[in-house]
Amino acid sequence: MKYKLLVLDVDGTLLNDAKEITKRTLAALLKLQQIGVRIVIASGRPTYGLMPIAKELELGNYGGFILSYNGSQVIDAKNGEVVFERRIDPQLLQYIEKKAHDWNFPLLTYHDNNIYTDTPDNEHIRNEAILNNMEIIKEVEFSASIDFSPSKCMLVCDDAKALSDAEGHWKRRLGGTLEVTQSEPYFLEVLPHNVDKANTLSALFDRLGIKQDEVVCIGDGVCDVTMIQLAGMGVAMGNAQESVKSCADMVTKSNEEDGVAETVENLLLSHIVPTEISLDQLNQRGKHALMGNLGIQYTYASEDRVEATMPVDERTRQPFGILHGGATLALAETVAGLGSMILCKADEQVVGMQVSGNHVSSAHEGDTVRAVGTIVHKGRSSHVWNIDVFTSTNKLVSTIRVVNSVMKKR
Repeated sequence: MKYKLLVLDVDGTLLNDAKEITKRTLAALLKLQQIGVRIVIASGRPTYGLMPIAKELELGNYGGFILSYNGSQVIDAKNGEVVFERRIDPQLLQYIEKKAHDWNFPLLTYHDNNIYTDTPDNEHIRNEAILNNMEIIKEVEFSASIDFSPSKCMLVCDDAKALSDAEGHWKRRLGGTLEVTQSEPYFLEVLPHNVDKANTLSALFDRLGIKQDEVVCIGDGVCDVTMIQLAGMGVAMGNAQESVKSCADMVTKSNEEDGVAETVENLLLSHIVPTEISLDQLNQRGKHALMGNLGIQYTYASEDRVEATMPVDERTRQPFGILHGGATLALAETVAGLGSMILCKADEQVVGMQVSGNHVSSAHEGDTVRAVGTIVHKGRSSHVWNIDVFTSTNKLVSTIRVVNSVMKKR
């Protein structure tokens, strides 16, 4: 795989106009992660507002990251660890507030799940809170009330020319102190010095040991230009401004036409060669075996990772409607068995030797659980697999250890 990292802007890129990830896009991005390509969602949104999107994409299961506030913060989606952060010096808040008042611009900033603002009734600020599922807290004495270092401040104005004039003024006055950029016709963003998506991504590349030419970046806005230019393959959405398209290596379809899925399928997934036996064939062969009787279906298989699903229905539930632990163990052994068979040489066979599980929560009838098996030990005589079983809402149901014995065929 030439590319190791995919960076996606969110609004206008990953999401359609209804602020949704389409089924086609989700399927393409899950498949991409399953073959080892990491994903970063890179947005001007606050971290809190990006968490549900990261969860839907399962970034935490595949080593993905959240780049928020247009580069002020990077979060490891697996454990929530802050791996990069820059904040505005609180001493500058009084100056920012004074300028906002001089220009009669409403002002806001973010902290945890709250938006702090001096103008809570502003339409754009209310919409920003709804979009990110955040609470609005009114602070009339803005700079005096903020007792933290903000990741970003935003000024709001419906007059595009006034906002553009303010941007030009601040770029002349604040060079080397703060970064100022117009992210929407009505938003002027104030960021820590030297922070933008490209600079922050460069720090993440160094951390991951990834080169620029191993990265694909896709975006639609002015704030995405630096990362599009940074990437080995910079892609502009079909709905992007012409100035953004002119900076890109290629232009894909719009966010209403699954432009992200189109790029992933044609640029990143098209080279994948099917295995000698497809998953459909494996599922068909197991139709009349135990896995078929339980409704188990393989969904992904490689040398170090196997995934499968199983419905919670009359075949797999207990009499009172929750998933049977024995069926869960059977699912885990089915996953580990295929994984070990993939690893075996032509003159070897696999025999199950030990299984032990911890059931930590329940799955209810009508749900479909997903098992994710990863290799823990790959020895000449044995394989050890860890299998985590999740509900459709990504709640952990069971974690199971399976040991398979590797034997020579007689």
